[in-house]
Amino acid sequence: MFSAGLLIAQTAASANSAIFAFLAYMSAVMLLAWLSSRVVQRSSFLNEYFLGSRDLGIWAFALTFAATSASGGSFIGFPSLVYTHGWSVALWISSYMLVPLVAMGLLAKRLNQIARQTDALTIPDLVQERFQSSVLGLLATLLIIFFTTFNLIAQFKGGSVILQTLLSDVPLFQQASNQFSVMAGAVPWLTQGVDPGYLLCLLIFAVAVVAYTTYGGFRAVVWTDVLQGVVMVMGVLILLPMTLIAVGGLGNSTRHLASSKVTQRVRVALSTSDAGLIAEQATLNRGMHVVALRGQELVNLRLDEDARVGEFGYILPLRDNDISAANEPLISASHVPNVPQQALTASADNPLASQADPLLRVEEMVLAQWIYGANWNAAYVSLPGPSESNAGGFLPISAGISFFFFWCFASAGQPSNMIRCMAFRDSRILSRAIFTVSIYYSLIYFPIVIIFCCARTLLPGWELESDRIMPEMATSVTAWFGVPWLAGLLVAAPFAAVMSTMDSFLLLVSSSVVRDIYQRWIHPEPNDRRIKVLTYSTTLIVGVIAMLAAVNPPRFLQEIIVFTGAGLATSFLVPVGLALYWPRFNAFGAIAGMLTGFLSNITLYAIGSWQAGEMAAYEPWGFSPFLVGMLCSLIFSVVICLVTPAPKQELVVRFFHRRASN
Repeated sequence: MFSAGLLIAQTAASANSAIFAFLAYMSAVMLLAWLSSRVVQRSSFLNEYFLGSRDLGIWAFALTFAATSASGGSFIGFPSLVYTHGWSVALWISSYMLVPLVAMGLLAKRLNQIARQTDALTIPDLVQERFQSSVLGLLATLLIIFFTTFNLIAQFKGGSVILQTLLSDVPLFQQASNQFSVMAGAVPWLTQGVDPGYLLCLLIFAVAVVAYTTYGGFRAVVWTDVLQGVVMVMGVLILLPMTLIAVGGLGNSTRHLASSKVTQRVRVALSTSDAGLIAEQATLNRGMHVVALRGQELVNLRLDEDARVGEFGYILPLRDNDISAANEPLISASHVPNVPQQALTASADNPLASQADPLLRVEEMVLAQWIYGANWNAAYVSLPGPSESNAGGFLPISAGISFFFFWCFASAGQPSNMIRCMAFRDSRILSRAIFTVSIYYSLIYFPIVIIFCCARTLLPGWELESDRIMPEMATSVTAWFGVPWLAGLLVAAPFAAVMSTMDSFLLLVSSSVVRDIYQRWIHPEPNDRRIKVLTYSTTLIVGVIAMLAAVNPPRFLQEIIVFTGAGLATSFLVPVGLALYWPRFNAFGAIAGMLTGFLSNITLYAIGSWQAGEMAAYEPWGFSPFLVGMLCSLIFSVVICLVTPAPKQELVVRFFHRRASN
């Protein structure tokens, strides 16, 4: 178990050592981008910049595929869900080990063949050539741009949260954040209610990733993905044993979870009789752990907002640094029940976390009950898991079925994964990559479930900012072991996951704009210089737009990941799959399938968000929008195809070497 003070008392030297290790990793990424740019200069720009000349070997193909799929959702959103809902999330993600078998085995070989046959560089490029339909190519391009831009918002948030956690204890960063806050204050909509440290990290992250993606192109993305893939799996495999040792073993952690009640959001009025706190008008900072008396009961709280000791010793919400402006008597906090004293005092270096002599008293406490699992021991170790919003729990049987199919088939329907399937060298590379990526995912996702179930014991009360739990665990565990420099490398693992997905999506959007809109519709034969300028400009502009949208992202990063993943899969998987294997399939069916999948996903999310007041999905009969959208896309694709004319014979002969049946 952690000893008090060792967990978070990090010296400036310790923080600097972690940063130096992290900077070494970033330097390696930039070096790879520079080297890849030399290859671009010696090759055909479009073919090399967007597809790496179609010659990826086993490790390049396997690790770029794995690293792109293992996004910020895998290292930020997924740990957040494990921390919030417990062991039930293991079943939620279980089918991810089958992703390579389905995503690569279902489409990869045929995609690669047709891409080479048509000289296609993008998915819209491929479907346009397959059906000889410019309308279909444009529709595919617009869908990719729409959903990918949303996903970029999630990746920007993830990268910024990681950087902020790593830099938070560095005096130079704190000074820079204060200065940046003053400069950014000229734009009220940008800074209102937003942590200036988060904004500064967002800017730094955006500049780094956009720069190396723009400069190096697809090969830079692939080479950095290989490095990032190695960093990701090593980070998880190092953090796992360190976490188990710190928590006293998996059995000890599980017994603690089995006896713990769910952490709940509360509104609480606190008072103090401590003369020193009253005289100093002491401030209680957001995130601070406090212990207070409620009658004769000790209550563990983690503050969700800043507060200050006011008149007569009452703790009041802090509003614009003016106690008199406080119009609410209650402070927002998280109630953390059944927290061991060792874990509590290790979680915050402050005198208010003393159970022996609590300085605060609870005058009033209003709980916002969870719909499922509140006041129930063992909720974190039992199915379906606690849920704040779902009366059936986190993982009812319908959700379990939905997500089992979602992870397998949604990954196969992602254009970013399809692009990689168009770039490997030969079938031998493909078969080996399927096996390699399956092992790789097993080495990442199973350990993550264990690590962040243990995190509930080591770092209680982080539900407010659960998207930060991965970097917090990395910095906390390494500090306890006395190797804070290792935090830089461990934090590089989730950072690598975010970067590897974000660079792929930036390239996907820029290729769609340059190849599928500009070159197809505006200027069919531009010179290389114009193509380069437009490609670099597009990547930069898309990065800036996504960065600005990430200033105020949703609470859970994983919500955006699931929305965009489902949207792209319902729009593309059925039309592309039928285009590859069904000679009778025509452009009318493909357009119907794309539009139906897109509209069904958007409609269900619009209904769910309207009902919940935040980003959420409406799930008819408990089934996810992905399954509903896939079914609708399949039905409309087949029906519309059969009631419209068969494709031209020359297309069928070209791609299937036979005549079409009417």
